[in-house]
Amino acid sequence: MTDRLRDQIAEMLELSPDSIGDQDNLMDHGLDSIRMMSLVDELRAAGTDVSFIELAEEPTLEHWRRLLSPR
Repeated sequence: MTDRLRDQIAEMLELSPDSIGDQDNLMDHGLDSIRMMSLVDELRAAGTDVSFIELAEEPTLEHWRRLLSPR
């Protein structure tokens, strides 16, 4: 899940996936609320029940991996 998520975010931000660290604040890489809502929509469409607030609470791949892994 993490690599796929990293790839999705990198594509949104037009970055190399290797440039995004697990503990990086994704907002520092240019992720904004509009893109985060798009990501929530994509995750929900794929069957993952997640909210914008849950992702925005701690916008790092590490947190999102923990958040999404049991779902």
